[in-house]
Amino acid sequence: MRKLVVSEFLTADGVMESPFEWHGDYFDEDMARTVSDQMAASDALLLGRITYEGFAEAWPAMADQPGGAHMNGVAKYVVSTTLEKADWNNSTVIAEDFEGAVRRLKEQEGADITVMGSATLVQWLLAKGLVDEIELLIDPVVVGRGKRLFQDGLPAIPLTVVKSEMFGSGVHHVVYAPRKQG
Repeated sequence: MRKLVVSEFLTADGVMESPFEWHGDYFDEDMARTVSDQMAASDALLLGRITYEGFAEAWPAMADQPGGAHMNGVAKYVVSTTLEKADWNNSTVIAEDFEGAVRRLKEQEGADITVMGSATLVQWLLAKGLVDEIELLIDPVVVGRGKRLFQDGLPAIPLTVVKSEMFGSGVHHVVYAPRKQG
């Protein structure tokens, strides 16, 4: 069974939106290693439409940048009721039976399935109990505005800390696993 891993850059106040505006000062060797390890453990991306469209616009032009080969080559699954086609290399639109489709992806042979960005999708996946790990890179900055990863309305989801480390840049790298309730 493959793991579904949510991987996000966040600010100290929980903002995930527009990391290009606040994240650059905190990207160091520790973070490069961590992101590289995340990519090496994953062979698929699960994305919401908005994140997919942003990535599909940016990454093809960054094929020679760090992470470019992975992002452009990996299988991509887009959960959307409005996207009619996905032209970025190795992309598939999931337009119906989202829960069943994600469960089938997790049952396939392969490496981790990574979710990046895609706040609405992440919240839905958490509410459905489909997330195996949440890997956060929390930058020591407060931006005071922007979309937050965890919005009002989510049910309570107890988490267990799987890993926690502090980088020299002040970034807190923490990995959580939702605790199974029952």
